Amino acid sequence: MKAHTVDRADDLSEALVRSGFGPFYGTPCGILAPLFSAIDDRAGLHLVAREDNAVGMAAGARLAGRCPAVLMQNSGLGQSVNAIASLVVPYRLAMLLIISLRGVGPDPTEENLVMGRVTESLLNSLGVETFVLDVRTDLAGQVARAQRTVVRQGRAVALLVPPTAFGWRP
Repeated sequence: MKAHTVDRADDLSEALVRSGFGPFYGTPCGILAPLFSAIDDRAGLHLVAREDNAVGMAAGARLAGRCPAVLMQNSGLGQSVNAIASLVVPYRLAMLLIISLRGVGPDPTEENLVMGRVTESLLNSLGVETFVLDVRTDLAGQVARAQRTVVRQGRAVALLVPPTAFGWRP
């Protein structure tokens, strides 16, 4: 893995923590692995076995006044749709969803292609604003955009992470 991509994961984790995000919940993901490590080193990361459970834990953190973030693969997004649709969105439990995009770019695996194709539209249909992380530009600005939606508007937002953002290769 190139040092630059690891540095960008560290820069993103720093921006997330400085913006007040936390606690962090995540389900294992190879694409997000450098970000998992950086967040765990900086603020701690709670590993959770299922995406819907991670969303539920984040909902509890939000009710306790925190600004939680959930990290997951889009292949696991389907697991959390009901929690997002029936808990997060209607009760305005604002949180940041950081979702890796399997099935796009250099990830041609057959089992990920459908979710790769529908992730953004699925989230938008649920009422969750999305934007794609661009590690070549101002990461702090992208986090600030997410923070405005979560804190000021009281809504969930999804930061979609392309496979190559932190150096993932098939």
